[in-house]
Amino acid sequence: MQLTKEQFIRDFKDTLHEEQLIKVPAATPTEIFATLAKLVRKYYTDTWIDRNRKLSENQEKIAYYFSIEFLPGRMLETNLLNLGILDLVKEAFADLDVDFNAVKNAEHDMALGNGGLGRLAAAFMDSLATTGYPGFGNGLRYKYGLFKQRIVDGYQVELPDSWFGSTGNVWEIRKDHDVVDVKLFGDVQLQANEEGRIIPVYKNAQVLRAVPYDVPQIGFKNGVINNLRLWDVEIPEEYELNYPTIADRRRVQDITATLYPDDSSYEGKELRLIQEYFMTSAGLQTIIKSYLKLGRPLETIYEKVSVHINDTHPAVAPAEFMRLLIDDYGLSWDKAWEATVKTMSYTNHTILSEALEKWDANLFKTVLPRVYQIVLEIDSRFVAEMTQNNVATDIIENTRIVKDNQIHMANLAIIGGHSVNGVAKLHTELLKEDTLRDFYTLYPDKFNNKTNGIVQRRWTQIAAPELSEAIDATIGTGWRRDIHELQKLNDFADDKAVLDQFYQVKKEAKAKLAAYILETTGIEVSTDAIFDVQVKRLHAYKRQLLNVLHIIKLYWDLKDNPDKDMVPRVFIFGAKAAPGYHFAKSVIKLINELANLINNDASLQGKLKVVFLENYNVSLAELIIPAADVSEQISLASKEASGTSNMKFMMTGAITLATLDGANIEIKDEVGDDNIVIFGMDKDAVYHHYEAHDYYSRGVYENNPVIKRVVDTFVNGTIPNAQSEGSEIYESLIAYNDEYFLLEDFPSYVAAQEYIDALYRDKEKWARMSLLNIANSDKFTSDDTITAYAEEIWNLRK
Repeated sequence: MQLTKEQFIRDFKDTLHEEQLIKVPAATPTEIFATLAKLVRKYYTDTWIDRNRKLSENQEKIAYYFSIEFLPGRMLETNLLNLGILDLVKEAFADLDVDFNAVKNAEHDMALGNGGLGRLAAAFMDSLATTGYPGFGNGLRYKYGLFKQRIVDGYQVELPDSWFGSTGNVWEIRKDHDVVDVKLFGDVQLQANEEGRIIPVYKNAQVLRAVPYDVPQIGFKNGVINNLRLWDVEIPEEYELNYPTIADRRRVQDITATLYPDDSSYEGKELRLIQEYFMTSAGLQTIIKSYLKLGRPLETIYEKVSVHINDTHPAVAPAEFMRLLIDDYGLSWDKAWEATVKTMSYTNHTILSEALEKWDANLFKTVLPRVYQIVLEIDSRFVAEMTQNNVATDIIENTRIVKDNQIHMANLAIIGGHSVNGVAKLHTELLKEDTLRDFYTLYPDKFNNKTNGIVQRRWTQIAAPELSEAIDATIGTGWRRDIHELQKLNDFADDKAVLDQFYQVKKEAKAKLAAYILETTGIEVSTDAIFDVQVKRLHAYKRQLLNVLHIIKLYWDLKDNPDKDMVPRVFIFGAKAAPGYHFAKSVIKLINELANLINNDASLQGKLKVVFLENYNVSLAELIIPAADVSEQISLASKEASGTSNMKFMMTGAITLATLDGANIEIKDEVGDDNIVIFGMDKDAVYHHYEAHDYYSRGVYENNPVIKRVVDTFVNGTIPNAQSEGSEIYESLIAYNDEYFLLEDFPSYVAAQEYIDALYRDKEKWARMSLLNIANSDKFTSDDTITAYAEEIWNLRK
């Protein structure tokens, strides 16, 4: 957009006066943030309206991305950057003597997600707008995020994450004209109407109002604005008498209160199912209504609409779409089914079959009685078709939707759609060979791979501005629009001046993080140390515990020999554990108690420090990732679908320490064997153990004195204040046979860490490796990933 600094300053002062009735010197950062957001909205509103008008006039095909999570973090800088006015606003604020960073920090992270799934969905929204494809998001408007994590006495404590704060969501617009009703519970009977058509008759159904709030998704300097639609719940006035008490109303409000309510109880499971259906039904209803305004026949809706199911949470979509087409719009089953399959597509995000959602059939029937009938019919027709095609009985049984009194949601998504994709090359291979092998036998043409990507603009231009300036100085600014120009950095791999510049940029990022660590934890760390970082959801398969085992080994090495020659190392963790995940919470407690032990032991001479940064979120990631020297990607091979933090670390110059898992394999392919550090079993070795049943962790423990000493540390009183957690971890490794093979991979991991210690001593070699990682990270842009989705799955045009 065309805007001068002088014009912006005039607009900003006027808006501040209109909104807050004050002048700049008297305004707080929060007041300035709210005013700036209001002004930015004014700048982009006409473009947004124009975009929607053109899509409608041109009858463009639109993809709708259904996801239970969206994790965009703070939106201010992204919106300013993509409008092309970020630097202008920073300069204007400097002239006004306003601290831009304080204003930026006044915005709460938009806490609509948990981890990689939600961050990827947000990245795709950004990239859809930037690549110019018509793609809209569909999710829930949670009042609270997953939770705000505090560490108290080493334990994770979960607090409500009231991200709305005092300003609310400044970017959203309520759209009352698109309100729809969603039915739950009750009894449904099929009866013939006056025309002889069989229709469902609902009795005692609960009717809720779904209210949409739209959040603009601004493309990078291209005048394109797409839409993220978030649904909130309200009680329709005509049904108010059904909710006479505050408790009754709170139960309704709970539907959009928190992401992933605890599902350890029946009530929790019921609430999760309601959340998923509420979001999916509301979205599909408005999509159909919008499509019908084009004046086209409903049976060919797939020509103008794609619905994408992101993981199994919205996987009720094929059945709900069928319900709407048949019950509300009178299509025949066959026409509705053809339209449904051609409209729906599904991304699988897990290799772990236990992570594929399944619902108790009785619960499903109680909450969604009519959808349950549709699911039974889909299942029965599928079985009949497969039987007619002489498919083996065991394959039919493994792939049907309703079995063992459970509704298998992944099976519904696969049968009810035309595309199934994994999110990394290895992941997709494993889906075909293992998790979804029988489906691949039935529908080989449905399967494809779309390796995940990241929004490079956020992780370089926003999170690492000094790095971005260094890249500009080396290869020019073209890479800011075309990330593939980063490849030009390969030509500077032997330029000592460039290597030194990039090394210093990393040092500056480390200094920023060190200052934050000191301010928030009181721990002093040296920027001369290796910053060894593992930030991600806390889960056993991600193996934060393997990292802990190595830290304990280093602790004993230094206790045995305080003069041991090692490069000082700072181990940095950030992770939330699901509230009901006891093991993960025990690992967090152990990390924190180990940190207390190590950080307060003067005999270690500052060579070893451990830092756990609480409440890991997108904004904290923007501070941590550019400062990392080592990127820990150490999941057991075959367990991590893709990972995306690995890509962010790579793009900001960290060296990846990894197993051959997820997208680590493709990172290795891009950067070359010499510029990544690989250790541990590959997926074939892991699967061999599964087939042979030959792994015996107690034998490994008893026959390796180093491992025995490290593991015994959990139970011999060395780590204070963690006796019960230490015992739990010890038993997981020894009594329960070390499910994720930590002890088997430990020697290889230690050797890899020793190799990193040696590498870091050669400053020029390390700087070259770092530069080559940045230069070859361009493959992992979500702009390219989303282009592949748009062209190969959704058939969109720019």
